[in-house]
Amino acid sequence: MSGGKRKGRVRRRLWRWRGNPLRRREDVVEAWIVLAMWVVIVVGGAVAGTVVARVTDQDFARQRADRQPVRAVLLTDTPPTAPADSDRHRPMAEVRWTAPDGTARIGLTPVDGGLRSGATVTVWQDGHGVLVPRPAAPAEGRVEAALFGTAAALALACLSYVTTTAVRRRLDQRRYDQWAAEWELVGPLWDQKTS
Repeated sequence: MSGGKRKGRVRRRLWRWRGNPLRRREDVVEAWIVLAMWVVIVVGGAVAGTVVARVTDQDFARQRADRQPVRAVLLTDTPPTAPADSDRHRPMAEVRWTAPDGTARIGLTPVDGGLRSGATVTVWQDGHGVLVPRPAAPAEGRVEAALFGTAAALALACLSYVTTTAVRRRLDQRRYDQWAAEWELVGPLWDQKTS
């Protein structure tokens, strides 16, 4: 098979209706819209996912650099928790710790259950001595960053798909309206009897 025939066949497959005499302007617009949708989904999704994942990973790295563990003294007893709930539902308790500037601070933070007042616990503080949650470990941060990136890519894909679907429905409605108007002109001619 010669290169010219193969090229022509590929062109027909990719743009099958290109030379079709029944092609309408709406068909061309719809084809370009669908092409744009796929470009946005593939290219835009990859870019959005990568950017969001990198920004999130950098944010987690900043948190790990800024947040420091510090020993604190428990000021209140904590109720016991069931072993199954210990990871998810830790009770809040009042603790006293020393801030980076050397001042004593008191605040509420989640701690393990079943501890008595006076027990020593590890809490996390930022550079200003404010209690903050424990930062994500590097592996946890990478996984969460990848999940956020995937979510961003999927959100962009969904938005693109929904927008394209709405535009295509409008184009379909316009084609139906045109067809109905043409049928009003041609339809009565078909009812005539020939003898």
